[in-house]
Amino acid sequence: MSRLELSVAIGDYDRTRALIDGIVRIDGVDSVCMTLSPEEIFFRAFRHAEFDVCELSLSSYLVKASRGDCPYVAVPVFLSRAFRHTSIYVRTDRIRHPADLKGKRVGVPEYQLTAIVWARALLQDDFGVAPADMTWVRGGIDTPGRPEKVPLELPAGIRLEQAPEGETISAMLDRGELDAFIAPRPPSCAGRNSNVGWLFADPATTARDYFRRTGIFPIMHVVGVRKSLAERHPWLPAAVFKAFEQAKAIALERLADTSASKVTLPFVEEQLAAARDLMGADFWSYGVAPNRRTLETFARHHHAQGLSKRLVNLDEMFHPATYETARI
Repeated sequence: MSRLELSVAIGDYDRTRALIDGIVRIDGVDSVCMTLSPEEIFFRAFRHAEFDVCELSLSSYLVKASRGDCPYVAVPVFLSRAFRHTSIYVRTDRIRHPADLKGKRVGVPEYQLTAIVWARALLQDDFGVAPADMTWVRGGIDTPGRPEKVPLELPAGIRLEQAPEGETISAMLDRGELDAFIAPRPPSCAGRNSNVGWLFADPATTARDYFRRTGIFPIMHVVGVRKSLAERHPWLPAAVFKAFEQAKAIALERLADTSASKVTLPFVEEQLAAARDLMGADFWSYGVAPNRRTLETFARHHHAQGLSKRLVNLDEMFHPATYETARI
């Protein structure tokens, strides 16, 4: 049987490096691997389904899956995870506590971005600030005119405005025309404007407390396999899952090698030990079972925020072949 020739679009991370370099290969596949920014991958995948295997926004995937029109089926490989307490910036001259956000204007690059779903979830669950309590202003972070990559039908009570033509949400925050900003990337005025800063003075400590209370390490991105390919080759999703697991294992092995640091950052050994002490040995787990609570929490909030047409159950979120894997 000839090998499949497939395009693979993923971010350039330590946990994907072995796949990009060809040290790990997807069984039965010859990969044409492209390393692109998440924004480019997601736009091209959800607008034109350009790739055979690719990194996907969890939120955009659930929007499309809930409608039954997603060209991809997901594999429980979570290439991006992040506590989003660091994603909430505010005008510190008028916002001092989460409750101060009620009635305020919040800039976002896209309303449905996964990072922003998680930020709204923690604001609601931990501080009682609901999405309907704020006015949302959509615009590019530093480039004007960014559209939603997936069309939305938001529920009544959600106030969503478009930023004025030619404007960015970073510039509007800088001038004080917005009270807050939530995005995966920081506003360009952060560190320059003394009245712009994090909502949480010590977001890392707040995030650690959040994990201790909830057990949730937020998932941002999954991996998708073109649905038509998975239907013709039902072995493919499990092979993709296996390869990404192997690549992550190599990354963690390298990270733990203390003979010479593999990343350009001090205190790597100490940070790795701290992460394992707080979150366990497999702190960046793939697969459904160890991430059940995180995934169910996200799906619940995603639906409650009006993004998914229906609540997507965990048993339909991923390809059936990836819920259980072979063990030796």
